[in-house]
Amino acid sequence: MEYVYAALILNETDEEINEDNITAVLEAAGVDVEESRVKALVAALEDVDIEEAIETAAAAPAAAPAGGSSGGDESADEESADEEEEAAAEEEEDDEDDDSGEGLGELFG
Repeated sequence: MEYVYAALILNETDEEINEDNITAVLEAAGVDVEESRVKALVAALEDVDIEEAIETAAAAPAAAPAGGSSGGDESADEESADEEEEAAAEEEEDDEDDDSGEGLGELFG
């Protein structure tokens, strides 16, 4: 992860993202640098517009809610609260149906 952070630092400071610069940032941070990882990162970022990638990542939701909606509005929050209440009610009903194995005693009794 620190390798990606090094590339982001270089991008933020308008420095060229190359092997020497990434290695310098990592060494300054006290990281034991692996040349193969540095080379792989530089190669992977060669055709990537980092600013565009950051904007795209910031616009995408971190995770979709269980209901499948993208969230972000009040009605989605209300639906989520309703779903939680329903789940709690169903769990409560299941607990009432259990009766701690009362029927098992009659079977093996």
